[in-house]
Amino acid sequence: MIYFDSDYMSGAHPEVLERLIATNAEQSVGYGCDGYTQRAVELIRKACDAPEARVQLLVGGTQTNATLIDGLLARHEGVLAAESGHIAVHEAGAIEATGHKVLTLPQHDGKVKAEEVERYIADFYRDETYEHMVAPGMLYISQPTEYGTVYSLQELEALSRVCHEANIPLYADGARLGYALAAEGCDFTLQDMARLCDVFYIGGTKVGALFGEAVVVSNPRLVPHLFPLVKQHGALLAKGRLLGVQFEALFTNDLYQRIGMRAVGQALRIREAFTAHGYEVVVPSPTNQQFFRLPNTVIDRLKQEASFELWGPRGDKESVVRFVTGWSTTDEDIDRLIALLQNAG
Repeated sequence: MIYFDSDYMSGAHPEVLERLIATNAEQSVGYGCDGYTQRAVELIRKACDAPEARVQLLVGGTQTNATLIDGLLARHEGVLAAESGHIAVHEAGAIEATGHKVLTLPQHDGKVKAEEVERYIADFYRDETYEHMVAPGMLYISQPTEYGTVYSLQELEALSRVCHEANIPLYADGARLGYALAAEGCDFTLQDMARLCDVFYIGGTKVGALFGEAVVVSNPRLVPHLFPLVKQHGALLAKGRLLGVQFEALFTNDLYQRIGMRAVGQALRIREAFTAHGYEVVVPSPTNQQFFRLPNTVIDRLKQEASFELWGPRGDKESVVRFVTGWSTTDEDIDRLIALLQNAG
């Protein structure tokens, strides 16, 4: 089988794994107080041009979202998010389990629009009974979105302006941020993310690490007690060095960028193959996630040798599918998929 289910199907990128092996026998203090973690933090601050930012390494995406969103919100507040947002759909109520409501907005290829965020907040406070309701306390976005689309710099600036005018933080889920940075037409940088977002994270789990997400708190005043917050959520890794070693490797010799560019290039080869056969591209994704509408007969033939996901319920005659590439997707994998596609139609 060849696998295109997700970008965490394989273990760590060889350069990350080599560093883990090379440092395996060392002993160090725990909880991220080791030298590797401190060097990783400084590399991330430098990449973000944010020397005053607080950087905290956590293990997984849902854990990170639940911890930071809980820390950013007051008890009576909820988090605004696209109705397709990960926290609204695929995190099993993790945010609600912390006592906060996800307040959904319309999605446009996975994105929210600044004017609709602004309207929601304005309408909320125009209601004389607003104190009886869950207040919009922050905005959650994914960069890239769950549909593989990417917020442009102009869109990020507009969302940041709306949030700051409303005095609520902008939080970006960057589980696949490396692939957004490598996307066709990308016009934003890590420095822009740090400048425009109050909090965001740089995903490692889906971009070459065994596990790990690097939270960047651009405005540390918003989360003054980050360390105990992480501890309370069971998110503090005792062997914190394992996170530090990985992120130090990812931010050395442009590895994070190289992984993103490689995976996006492979995804675009997949898109070219499907469009050449006349199949519909469902979402205009420039990243490592590609979505197509295929006849069920073609899906069933491909499934005999290729693993990929249905995106939603199976239709009567055709269904939407998702193909995802990662650091371990080889040219041979793509060549084999193209050959399968030629014989499946």
